[in-house]
Amino acid sequence: MPPLRFCANLSFLFADAAFPERFARAARAGFAGVEYMFPYAWAADELARCLRDNGLVQVLHNLPPGDWDAGERGIACLPGREAEFRAGVEQGIDYARTLGCTQLNCLAGLAPAGADSDDEVDGAELRAEVHATFAANLRYAARRLGEHGIRLLVEPINSRVDMPGFWLDTPRKALALIEELNEPNLWLQYDVYHAQIMEGDLTRTLEANFSRIAHIQIADNPGRHEPGTGEINFPYLFDRLARLGYAGWIGCEYRPLDDAEAGMEAATEAGLGWLPRA
Repeated sequence: MPPLRFCANLSFLFADAAFPERFARAARAGFAGVEYMFPYAWAADELARCLRDNGLVQVLHNLPPGDWDAGERGIACLPGREAEFRAGVEQGIDYARTLGCTQLNCLAGLAPAGADSDDEVDGAELRAEVHATFAANLRYAARRLGEHGIRLLVEPINSRVDMPGFWLDTPRKALALIEELNEPNLWLQYDVYHAQIMEGDLTRTLEANFSRIAHIQIADNPGRHEPGTGEINFPYLFDRLARLGYAGWIGCEYRPLDDAEAGMEAATEAGLGWLPRA
């Protein structure tokens, strides 16, 4: 069995360092790849240099999310924002090509006000419009990214703890949408932390949908800290993934426990005892 490949999520790990410095920290810690949420605050050439200087692969980043600082968490499901979404797809492609990144994740966004209404007419009509908008945007992005050899990923994010109101909040919903659209370049990004909160049943979900999963992210639950700090049996999951022949990357998208508890410098390195070593 080939060894599993783990990449450092630089939006979460090595947080005591300035962002450009985290690339070197990741390489010294033994990671061969990195991911992070958004590259757009930095010049693509600068980030490419950070990758090159440290011998790292850019595994993944997200499409632009709208106004993150104002509370937006993606715009793909929002009616009336289609032109902005398409412009974001082009920006994501430009960065991905410069960074050598072959996977982009699309955040659905928070459901617009009224989508959870109990009104049988207005609520249902708005939910149908949101669904149609999201589906059309995903179809467009999947085909546009495919022209550049870039996979489009979609990630369900839990609405119970981290993002109340997030439109696509369970793997079941994401997989149903992938089946509905039947786009060969649309894939599931399976974050076991979010999945454990919303549905559990991690192993059966992985096994039943293995052919549609392009990327996996990990954090333990509760707390979103490193493996071994919560209820998820990561040694078992890693063994199952290896036996299934998983060849993708596993993104380490967690907050180091020491960092959360004590603000400790180098907390990421101190908490890497769980990481399988070749």
